[in-house]
Amino acid sequence: MSHHNATQLHIAMYPWLAMGHITSFLRIGNKLAEKGHKITLFLPPKTQLRFTSQNHHPELITFVTVALPPVDGLPSWAETTNDVPAESRPLLMTAMDLTRDTIEAHLINLKPNFVFYDFTYWIPGLAHKHGIKSIYYFSALLVRVAYQFHLAMDFFTGQQISKAHLMSPVSSFPNPLIKMQAHEAQSLANVLMVDFGGGMTFLERMGRSLRECDAIGIKTTTEMEGVYCQYIEEEFGKPILTAGPVLLDPPANRLDDWVEQWLAGYDSGEVVYCAFGSECTLDKPQFQELVLGLELTGKPFLAALKPPRGYETIESALPQGFAERTKGRGIVYGGWVQQQLILQHPSVGCFITHCGAGSLSEAMVNKCQLVMIPIAVDQFVNARMMSCELKVGVEVEKGEEDGFFTRETVSKAVITVMDEESQVGREVRANHTKWREFILKESVEDSYINSFILSLQHLLG
Repeated sequence: MSHHNATQLHIAMYPWLAMGHITSFLRIGNKLAEKGHKITLFLPPKTQLRFTSQNHHPELITFVTVALPPVDGLPSWAETTNDVPAESRPLLMTAMDLTRDTIEAHLINLKPNFVFYDFTYWIPGLAHKHGIKSIYYFSALLVRVAYQFHLAMDFFTGQQISKAHLMSPVSSFPNPLIKMQAHEAQSLANVLMVDFGGGMTFLERMGRSLRECDAIGIKTTTEMEGVYCQYIEEEFGKPILTAGPVLLDPPANRLDDWVEQWLAGYDSGEVVYCAFGSECTLDKPQFQELVLGLELTGKPFLAALKPPRGYETIESALPQGFAERTKGRGIVYGGWVQQQLILQHPSVGCFITHCGAGSLSEAMVNKCQLVMIPIAVDQFVNARMMSCELKVGVEVEKGEEDGFFTRETVSKAVITVMDEESQVGREVRANHTKWREFILKESVEDSYINSFILSLQHLLG
């Protein structure tokens, strides 16, 4: 790689301490290191250990320890959102804000060319002060960023965001089909207006982070989201650097024996796999409707779900008689599973997902058909993009006001998407195949990473 060293870049990274965000930063870090660039990732000590195996270029990617200072109400051992309940996330954010001086000292010492960050709004100011460029690196689909961009850029302290602001985007937004239902807009408004550490709302924090960055970096392609790149660049004058598909490296490990043996008992494309990510917790009524919906499909299923709110175990929350009725053809598992390997398995024909950005990108490169049940913040717009714009999957119908889905709507979506004869089944299959083949073309990823690096070099002037 020595020929790159003349223009070797050094990029420091300080992601929001949530598993999905850290994974996303390390993924782009691996791709840049593959091209000979140097990465420094700031992480708390225990979290570093969890990510060591995902650092594929230890000679170029260095983890630097940043310990989180104590914050009232935050357990001393907590390092990521995985360690705390949702309502304690602002405390984690506060702890990250308190690392500001430590981060500054590291930046002065390391003198990187760039710093990639997301919710730490003070990074651009620090970077600027020391002649470093700052890149807001998004771990989301661009469509979701674009949907809320005007709010982040134009709303200032003390302004209340209402449900109406979020029901449909501004008139200049490229696709009017992408909008939110009442219950979704309300739940997003609640999230945006919550105090997210340091007395700032989440929206203010995002707004400050965005207004002051030198550019926005995001894992997407212009083929898929070009209209949204253009929209943000034209409306807000922020350059967007597209990093391309940023594919996951093939997993080094094999499927656990119990999963492998269970899946091997079924024909190609027969199994329904359902998973809602490492942080999504349903309440009991929706948890029960979901598993009863899986039962209702009549198909074999493997569901990896966290126990619902207020329950210690999966078993204690299952509907009465469910375990007996589905014995042998259905598994509801409360632990962590090897999602990437499961999605690749030929027996898996359908993936029911909450539409987190990470899960969607894993889904797009596999053959299983998509059923979407968005649960939180960024997932609603992601689901609309997948179902209305790319038409690569089917969304489960929900009540307009309460957002409640039923076992019948879950089962109906699964059966529709898995039926190769149905018009919808045929359409989503064809679209999914088209996008999968595009994303997996080796030349696509490579040329995107190369142009991402060129754009970074160009920013240095």
